[in-house]
Amino acid sequence: MQLKNKIVLGIDLGGTKIMVGAIALNGEVLGIPVKLLTEGNDPSEKIIKKITDSVESVLKSLNRNITDVLGIGIGSTGPLSINEGTILECPQLPTMNFFPLRKTIGNYFNVPVFMNNDANCLIYGETIFGSASNKKNVVGFTLGTGIGCAIILDEKILNGSTGTAGEIWPSPYRSGIIEDYISGEGVTKLYKSISGKENSSENIFELAKNGDTNAIQTWKEFGKHLAVPISWSINLIDPELVILGGSISNAHKFFMPSLDKHLRKRICPEPAQKTKIAIANLGDHAGFIGAACLVLKNAEGSNKQIQKHSKS
Repeated sequence: MQLKNKIVLGIDLGGTKIMVGAIALNGEVLGIPVKLLTEGNDPSEKIIKKITDSVESVLKSLNRNITDVLGIGIGSTGPLSINEGTILECPQLPTMNFFPLRKTIGNYFNVPVFMNNDANCLIYGETIFGSASNKKNVVGFTLGTGIGCAIILDEKILNGSTGTAGEIWPSPYRSGIIEDYISGEGVTKLYKSISGKENSSENIFELAKNGDTNAIQTWKEFGKHLAVPISWSINLIDPELVILGGSISNAHKFFMPSLDKHLRKRICPEPAQKTKIAIANLGDHAGFIGAACLVLKNAEGSNKQIQKHSKS
């Protein structure tokens, strides 16, 4: 089979869900991805079977087989040893601590397998085929249960010497760490400090949409806090674009004006004028698309086959 007819598989492995999908070499999503609950406390053998069964289901739905596959990319919740392809001590996947995920999937399917953490993959997918598809240097934040950060330089993921580049979540901030403020729980705490009531970040978003003044003020405060880690990153990396993804980014209408106001005065004059912020636009597919991009950027000869989709 000619290279141009090959497909690439991406696996998005999180603590709550697994999503497996296929893309063509130009980034087009093929067929309907398979999505199911991870059930992270299950035995590792059961979780691996869910992954392999999902891959086989995707191939069957496309009337393809494993010989049509250029490679498999995995974006996994961490921490990881990226060089070894191993999950380390992962609170969300406790039965897979020190599990050789890359080797296991590679041995099962006998194709090249590449692996990185899920936040890196989400932002990588957005850089290659999403909201930053015409940019080379990008910093991205995933905003959800916690805060994830990915750094893309010259269209390559910056892993760092221990694979933890961009892991800013434990950075000291006020009386705790930055993740205390920039996370779903952080939104809940901000809302309680303003309204005196408990609520989830999802409900606070809905309340804001319905005009609740306490919820609207909560998102303004969230934007103010979010400006701080973004300013750190812009001043260190000087990216062309900052991408915001993850479930909390859906509330961007309510926190973006405050974020922009507080961000611009914290960064150097030139990026304050030029650096833009964009919302991820690949949606639920970004994770497995980004994982598949690990193959496109690593597999020999595949670079020339990538046709970037400009979203600007």
